[in-house]
Amino acid sequence: MENTNNNLIIVALLTLLVGLVIGLALGNRGVGAGMMGMGGMMRADMEMEDVMHGMMGELEDLSGDAFDRAFISEMIVHHEGAVEMAEAALKNAKHEEIKKMAEDIISAQTREIDQMKEWQRSWYAR
Repeated sequence: MENTNNNLIIVALLTLLVGLVIGLALGNRGVGAGMMGMGGMMRADMEMEDVMHGMMGELEDLSGDAFDRAFISEMIVHHEGAVEMAEAALKNAKHEEIKKMAEDIISAQTREIDQMKEWQRSWYAR
């Protein structure tokens, strides 16, 4: 059971990282994105690192139910952001591969949001 929980955490953190990278990539495609250059890319990398440190910092000193509750809460917000970005990709992307990935993200992350919300209701609704 412990190994399953660890695997879930690892998968969730990897999903979080992928969502942040996609979000930064989509976010940098607005006005002037073509002139972003290395400075803009470095800034985006630093912003992603700051977000990750902030999220991980909130979980750092927690364990047990407190960790689970905070982790679920953070992941729901993250997944909702990924779904929103994927919906933008469905509307705006040029390449079918990106649109297919967006569909997959929406499907998987919506299912995971529903699962995490159910856990919140069943474990923490008091």
